[in-house]
Amino acid sequence: MEVINIISQPAAISLTLIISILFAIIGIVYSKKYRGINNYLVANRNIGIFSLTSSFVASALGTWILFGPASAATWGGIGAVIGYSLGTAFPLFILIYIGKKIRNSYSKGRTLIEVIRIRFGLNLFKLILFLSIFYMTIFLIAEVTAVSMLINYISGTDLWITSLIIIICSLTYTLYGGLRASIFTDNIQFIVFGILLLICFNFFLTSANNEFNFGYIKLKKPELLSLNYLPNFTAGLTFFIAVAATNLFHQGNWQRIYAAKDNRVLKYSLISSFVIIIPIVFLMGFIGLIAVSKNSNVVSDLAFFSLLLNENTLMMSFIILLLAISLTISSIDTLINAISSLIIVDGNKLTNIKVDYLNLSKKIIIIISLVSFFVASKGLSILYLFLLADLFCCAAVLTIFYSFYDKSIKEKNAYISIIIGLLVGLILFPSPDFSKSILIGILIPTHYVPSFMSNSLLFMSFLTATFFPILTWKIK
Repeated sequence: MEVINIISQPAAISLTLIISILFAIIGIVYSKKYRGINNYLVANRNIGIFSLTSSFVASALGTWILFGPASAATWGGIGAVIGYSLGTAFPLFILIYIGKKIRNSYSKGRTLIEVIRIRFGLNLFKLILFLSIFYMTIFLIAEVTAVSMLINYISGTDLWITSLIIIICSLTYTLYGGLRASIFTDNIQFIVFGILLLICFNFFLTSANNEFNFGYIKLKKPELLSLNYLPNFTAGLTFFIAVAATNLFHQGNWQRIYAAKDNRVLKYSLISSFVIIIPIVFLMGFIGLIAVSKNSNVVSDLAFFSLLLNENTLMMSFIILLLAISLTISSIDTLINAISSLIIVDGNKLTNIKVDYLNLSKKIIIIISLVSFFVASKGLSILYLFLLADLFCCAAVLTIFYSFYDKSIKEKNAYISIIIGLLVGLILFPSPDFSKSILIGILIPTHYVPSFMSNSLLFMSFLTATFFPILTWKIK
């Protein structure tokens, strides 16, 4: 990745340290008066509308919004922008109904996984527990990678330095204060990055030379808005399915569902979050359309920054840095606490060994964080990491959530359907350059298949992973 060195390395490191340590101190100090396992897992089931809304939004909008939507837009057109926006927000609307149903049915619940155990049994429970921890680990890696690459882009700071600072500070207050600390810091982060996003959007509107509109895209890159441009459909549906499935499974969302004071608070918090998230993600994707319209060779992961930092403004670089760190920490603390809650609540169902699962969860989280630190320092494609995590959720989403309404789906069928969906999705899942997959390109040379298939591997991977499992639901 290129480096523009607008900010010096010492300045970037110092600012990262100050912001991260500040959030750590705030989280620890606040959570001191809220101790106990119920506060750690579900914030004592007493969170109001503002806190819950800001936490839903802050947890959902990680650093990925600075990379993912704009990157996807550069090759997926307006369809990718719409798909990303709806995929991020729509699950919150669905959770109004599913969340209420599960809260009413399992009022003492703390995780989605324990509901699955009650509904099906231990075998499927173990599979979903593994998939959930695995995908959230990839998610964690992607978030840390994203902020590290950004700071490297702005200042040349080594990836491992940023990764280490962010992970250590996030671990410190999240493992101490649990969900209560996560929600409180989310409230602050919500206000901070809300202000910073408004500054960024104002910058685009006031300095874009009348380029920040659909007319400019239509003039320079009309195919990105065309109904005849195939990626507008394939990318749109792909991102909708992928992101929606992930958000439905996200344990961080389920913790907040159980943390709501009552069903009314949950309903209005989810509606508010839905309304807030859609325009933010859409605008981030729209910036990607503008970026690729101005420069066809723009690096997709840097599409957002290629416009915002095209004048190498020092002040804007500091704003971007503050925005990215706030977004990252708000997502990382959610992921850390979500994984920890799964181990605490559901880990004891895997074995009869009597241990302190709270302490065990902290040790496992530290190990996962070390893995995340190591992988993040390699600077892998951010969008690719997110898509890989999304695939695991797609394979299970329809089977699990439909089964809450259709009791005829048995554990064996559900287990087999998810495994098949995952395997089919993986053999079609494209390589990092999106040129081939295990099935098409390796086992079957691309010249033996229609060009539509070889050019739509990601689309086919998610489509089959999501809908293929339906075929096995009723098999005896």
